[in-house]
Amino acid sequence: MILEESPDGEGGGDDGFLLQPEDEGSARKGCNPLVQTQRSCLQNHRARINQQINREMRMRTGAENLFKATTNHRVKETVALELSYVNSNLQLLKEELEELNSSVDVYQNESEGISVPMIPLGLKETKDLDLATPLREMISEHYGEDSTSYEVEIKKLMDLRQAIRTPSRNEAGLDLLMEYYNQLYFLDIRFFSPNRNLGVFFHWYDSLTGVPSHQRTLAFEKGSVLFNIGALYTQIGARQDRGTRTGIDCAIEAFQRAAGAFNYLKENFSNAPSLDMSVASLSMLVRLMTAQVQECVFEQLTLSGTPREPLSQMRLAQEAARVEDVYSLVYQTMVQPPVRDYVPFSWTTMVNVKAKHFRGLSHYYAAIALCDGPPVADSEIPKYEKAFLQFHVTVPEGPSLPVLLQDSEERRRLAKAHLRKAMMNHEEALRLHAVCRIFRKMDLLQEVVSLAHRRSLAKYSEIDHEDDFFETAEAPDVHPKTHQKPEIKTPNFSQVKVTDIFHCLGPLSVFSAKNQWRLKGPIHLTRGEGGFGFTLRGDSPVLIAAVIPGSRAEAAGLKEGDYIVSVNGEPCKWGKHSEVVALLTGVGEEGVDIEVVTPQREEPLGLVDKKATTLSSVGLSRSDKENGGQVTLPGPFLGWNKKAKRGQGLKRLQPFSPSAENTPASH
Repeated sequence: MILEESPDGEGGGDDGFLLQPEDEGSARKGCNPLVQTQRSCLQNHRARINQQINREMRMRTGAENLFKATTNHRVKETVALELSYVNSNLQLLKEELEELNSSVDVYQNESEGISVPMIPLGLKETKDLDLATPLREMISEHYGEDSTSYEVEIKKLMDLRQAIRTPSRNEAGLDLLMEYYNQLYFLDIRFFSPNRNLGVFFHWYDSLTGVPSHQRTLAFEKGSVLFNIGALYTQIGARQDRGTRTGIDCAIEAFQRAAGAFNYLKENFSNAPSLDMSVASLSMLVRLMTAQVQECVFEQLTLSGTPREPLSQMRLAQEAARVEDVYSLVYQTMVQPPVRDYVPFSWTTMVNVKAKHFRGLSHYYAAIALCDGPPVADSEIPKYEKAFLQFHVTVPEGPSLPVLLQDSEERRRLAKAHLRKAMMNHEEALRLHAVCRIFRKMDLLQEVVSLAHRRSLAKYSEIDHEDDFFETAEAPDVHPKTHQKPEIKTPNFSQVKVTDIFHCLGPLSVFSAKNQWRLKGPIHLTRGEGGFGFTLRGDSPVLIAAVIPGSRAEAAGLKEGDYIVSVNGEPCKWGKHSEVVALLTGVGEEGVDIEVVTPQREEPLGLVDKKATTLSSVGLSRSDKENGGQVTLPGPFLGWNKKAKRGQGLKRLQPFSPSAENTPASH
């Protein structure tokens, strides 16, 4: 099943970016699935289409296998007809899904101001997942504990995964996704052994095509959640009121965070099973997000209206040219294979419309800078000459710069040439808009472009004279330049601090899926003349550093390298050095019962300890990671294939940690 029970799969929250919802529990529960908002209906529709696509693809696979296997000519004809029918259905479903993905107006801000719509992404869908059974088996078989005592922890993990399917569209929703993403780091170390397969398949649907993908590796789950973090940032950015400075600042921050999430995914994951997480697709998304940041930067300059000072108008023209430049790059990326095969046509069209629109704006503001300003004073000619030398891509035809700056008629002629180009680009943008069937339902973008076209036409009519018999020269393009380059901000995983849900299983340095150990005990010890006969060191868990030959500890079977996990029935996997010493020294003549685990390792303890000393250099300190189970993650390791995961991720935690000192258990 896909998200049938929770129709509001992309959140129905209406809070703005960086605002917490009123319901404190929403960060843990996700959005209310019973609230049928316009966004929730859209997501519910997308989920049903994903189901239908999945069903049709299974039918197509079966028909293709039958077509290859049969030798009966009549059966082949029947199967070929069925395949044609299934492929037609798939094409219709994908077109319907594309139209839903193109419903960018659903995610836009609903203020009365007119602003160009942005392109957000829909969240990836996932299937229900039963982790409870394999986790119980792992706890019983690998950790040797009663799995029924961990029902609360298992339910907490499953509730968290269910909640991330319906995150609210605000900071709380981002925190929810981050919390689950960070929790997967612990889950990987606790339960996903390189030598044991849990038999769990993680199913996710492509956000653009609806095609299902599945893998056994937890890296696919991590990557899909990270993709949704980026997608949620795009929705937050698109819904900001960009008619205010606060709204623009929030939109810039959100799109930069989205670009960072997609870029992080591209650099740390390889061989993605779904198209939306391929390198080509993620590269396109990073460029799209930075282009939308650049558009917001331009809008910042126009908040207070068109400036009257020519140099400020030239700055606006260059900012608009920069927006056109980055959108043209995005368009070129979208029309190249393989991206062009699955990116919605409406996205490609919108990007092309915006490129033409902002190119027209660059010529419009260039014309305003030329014809609206007073003649340049002699003292200011050097300053204006320097600005104009860097303004055009090529030197405009006509008189020299000093003459152009002081001759109002020459400036008017060049301004007319710029306005002609402005009108041509806006007319082309309107033509492209009319070609896209989906855009016929979206009046806002057409209204913005039409307004800019009418403004350029009005200005041209204003400066056009009846006695103009000369041929207007060709205006060169404006050189793109920006005062604020977009940043690609990598997700800050440490902003959401998490506690290992299965913290009670013990410290990760010992009690992880890749380690093996043998439980011994309870072992009864009594104090001799030299004490119990062993020394301790380290914390969480406390390590038996040495066993005195001939002592009672040696006779009981204790060995150097054993970890003490309980004293007189008192669990002490997480015990401090001083706490365990106090428990041991506090016993009387009756002695003490202790339980220890003996690690099953291939290398000598000294070599392991030597490796463990490198922990501080990679940023995962023992005190942060194990004392209390809370951690500030520097970014969980990533990778699709198991070889990369073993080599890169697990090297962060060595199986055994060194201790600062040796302390006798008893004197």
